[in-house]
Amino acid sequence: MLGRGGLATGERQPFRIATRIAVWLYGSSMASAEGLAGLAVRVAVSDADLGALADLFSTVTPDDPTTLDEIRWADRTYPGILRLLAELDGRIVGAATVGRIYIYRPDHPDFWASIVVPLPDRRRGVGTALLEAVSAQARRAGKAGLQMRAWEARPEGIEFLAHREFVELDRARMLRLELAGLIPPDVQMPAGVELTNLAERPDLVAGVHRMALETFADIPGDDPMAAGDLAEFRARDVDRPGIPPGAFMVALDHETGEVVGYASLIMVPGSRTLAWHDMTAVLRVWRGRGIAIALKRATIAWAIRNGLTALETGNDEDNASMRAVNARLGYQPTPDELVMRGSLAGPSGASAQH
Repeated sequence: MLGRGGLATGERQPFRIATRIAVWLYGSSMASAEGLAGLAVRVAVSDADLGALADLFSTVTPDDPTTLDEIRWADRTYPGILRLLAELDGRIVGAATVGRIYIYRPDHPDFWASIVVPLPDRRRGVGTALLEAVSAQARRAGKAGLQMRAWEARPEGIEFLAHREFVELDRARMLRLELAGLIPPDVQMPAGVELTNLAERPDLVAGVHRMALETFADIPGDDPMAAGDLAEFRARDVDRPGIPPGAFMVALDHETGEVVGYASLIMVPGSRTLAWHDMTAVLRVWRGRGIAIALKRATIAWAIRNGLTALETGNDEDNASMRAVNARLGYQPTPDELVMRGSLAGPSGASAQH
């Protein structure tokens, strides 16, 4: 699912974009966690709480940082987010988020969860307590399992989940393009296709959405993904802070003005020099003409001209077409990212039966 691209969809970062999201809150009172005397798990509510949570996530998972502004955006876009802090003797020793995976239908059987624990506080039951808390929230919503990201570069996270019978669901081949010293590439669109961007043509958002309704269905992965209605698509994929409209490239049919492809970037939270490729999409009947690589070159050129130092992306293992495009453009491999799925944890860390 992560990096679920192709000539249909290029690089999509679904769990960076739409997974720390809505659930039902269950209050902010302290609740003692079993297994470690003095450990308590509570809901993060205040700006101080949320800032501490953002700092902890960014420290423990520096390749997937967040900020207080990102959290506020998510709260506005997906009301009801549940975020948890684990405290021991007045010190924050872990954090977690849990909620619906909004890129999927509401009846999808899993919730998404993220758990981070600083290195000095591991192997003390903190991660287990947080896993039980996010499992309880998923169980309240009638869900059967959790999906969680893990990184090949941090095998201890994979081991934590595997020990609890989580299994690999998806793997993204991650890539990075260093921009230092590069000249903006020449962008040649195929005959009959025009290039513009949303800074120049903000009126094209509805056309981009119509295209996304088709192309999201082609995203590789185990579950079908949905673009959502125009309001949801716009909030998530267009108007989100960190998505520069000038880097949101759009390909148009010269004769009809129809949107036939698009590619976009999203700035890494807290950075002015690093961005992720968000999406690269081309309508089915227009594929095989070089539109995807031209759009990709256009985003690279924008990034160089605007002082970025690197671009990162990921592709599903089965996405041979976009992986070939990225190889041609000079992207270099970095450690894989995984999505792992497991059953809900019970009160004593035991898997719940479904």
